[in-house]
Amino acid sequence: MSANQAGWTMAAVVVAAALAGVPVRAANDAAPATAAATPVRRVIVSLPDRKLAVVAHDRIVALFDVAVGAPSTPSPIGTFTIVNRIPHPTYYRPGKVIPPGAANPLGTRWLGLSRKGYGIHGTDEPRSIGQAQSHGCIRLRNADVERLFEHVRAGDIVELHGERTEELARLFDDAWLSPN
Repeated sequence: MSANQAGWTMAAVVVAAALAGVPVRAANDAAPATAAATPVRRVIVSLPDRKLAVVAHDRIVALFDVAVGAPSTPSPIGTFTIVNRIPHPTYYRPGKVIPPGAANPLGTRWLGLSRKGYGIHGTDEPRSIGQAQSHGCIRLRNADVERLFEHVRAGDIVELHGERTEELARLFDDAWLSPN
């Protein structure tokens, strides 16, 4: 491969990554000087409450109802990061591919988590919101996932909590006090 072809190949990879929301730095780029340069965002999901909050600078900036994993396919518990952001995702399953559109189980947006195979996404079944019916992912109504998509970036922290703690109770019980 010529140097010119290699350059174009790398450019295509960078453009594809940027379109997917993956942060890209050249090898000689310095890392950001401080974490304070970027707003600190956390996505906090209470599985028992079936709620998701976006918290920036210790303030709720958005709150959504969600669907969580069914008892037979539970959502993972722990702290993860958003690794990619894909508008109009294609759904892949062995033997089946569903392109973007109304019949896509991922809805209109996909936020991939650092736990392979899991993400936060829209749905073609809006009646499932508020239920434990997913295959482990966190589902939102399509309009809600589109709003969430604008609030978060690759690298943001996602916390999935399986038990209701005092902190979660305060967060979600007092959330109605915060503008949304």
